[in-house]
Amino acid sequence: MSRQEYIDKYLSKWVSRKLIVFGIASIGLFTKSIESGDWIIIAVTYMSVEGAITVVEKIYKAKSNLQ
Repeated sequence: MSRQEYIDKYLSKWVSRKLIVFGIASIGLFTKSIESGDWIIIAVTYMSVEGAITVVEKIYKAKSNLQ
């Protein structure tokens, strides 16, 4: 398995887990199991990490294209 395949496999698992957590938090919000402030923290964390992953992927791809 190449290094890029390993990274892609790891990141896709991690992204899907974050999305599941976000989905569960959204369900919790609508069923009033969690408060809106808690949901906001989860949502902002999800968006921040998602943005960071996108930046890292773009940098990695740009580096790979230069070589």
